[in-house]
Amino acid sequence: MASLSVRQERWPLAAAFVISRGSKIEAEVVVAEIVDGPHRGRGEAVPYARYGESTTSVIDEIEAVRARVEAGAGRSELQGLLAAGAARNALDCALWDLEAKRAGVRAWTLAGLARLDPVKTCYTISLASPAEMAEAARANARRPMLKLKIGGADDLAAVEAVRDAAPRARLVVDANEALTFEDFRRLAPEFARLGVLVLEQPLPAGEDAALQGFDSPVRLCADESLHTRAELAACAGRYTMLNIKLDKAGGLTEALALAAEARAMGLAIMAGSMVGTSLGAAPALILAQGAAVADLDGPLLLARDRDPGLAVTGSLLEPPSPELWG
Repeated sequence: MASLSVRQERWPLAAAFVISRGSKIEAEVVVAEIVDGPHRGRGEAVPYARYGESTTSVIDEIEAVRARVEAGAGRSELQGLLAAGAARNALDCALWDLEAKRAGVRAWTLAGLARLDPVKTCYTISLASPAEMAEAARANARRPMLKLKIGGADDLAAVEAVRDAAPRARLVVDANEALTFEDFRRLAPEFARLGVLVLEQPLPAGEDAALQGFDSPVRLCADESLHTRAELAACAGRYTMLNIKLDKAGGLTEALALAAEARAMGLAIMAGSMVGTSLGAAPALILAQGAAVADLDGPLLLARDRDPGLAVTGSLLEPPSPELWG
């Protein structure tokens, strides 16, 4: 019989991570570990207050299904035991890891991939004054893609400052639901002028029906509006790209199914993640294969990462070692 353990961990960030909803100086994660004889599977999740989660609530959800998991519930059964969210993600990724260890193969083989290629990730520029964001962009101007956080309609100057500071970098602008539709209509042409490739979640999730059929001059990506396949049809008429995160989808299992259906509908994929360690980013590298954009820079934002963590060269994330995950 398998045994399950779950714990909270705190990982200091190298600098404050600031978005329109607030800031943080550490990554709070929940780690689920399933041991079956000589084999151990681990999964990491990041509880997110925006979705009503806390470390306590996520641990409680995991504890509620302890008996089923220890009795041998697999990934398919797990989908019906827990709703999408961080708790299911931690267990789902732990089960992927455990299944790979039992089979003596890598997790990407279980996912139907012949190999796992390295992935270039965005690097996040936190919300700050235009001068501060420009300074951060200048320090990272050689990275291939920067993702800058904005907090409202007055942040065009920050986008302009980042563009001037990093003229060769591709830019993703993430509003985290901070704009009104009127703000968006005014700013979208300006973002296009500045060469912004993607504008992520400009409107609050409950108000983005206004985007239906709108001919945006800059590509729109859903984040808070999309969790699982349940929201896919609504998002398809409003966005042309979807930010799929394991913590929102409730694990790699649902995330891969969501990505497959989205691609079949002609939608592009951004493989995203919350701010966590390499253990949380490693499964998302499978999701990121072939994605238009990868936003998996959580480990790059930490003051220190796990040992072993993902090998990182600049913005390039290498496949995980078996000791880390999968």
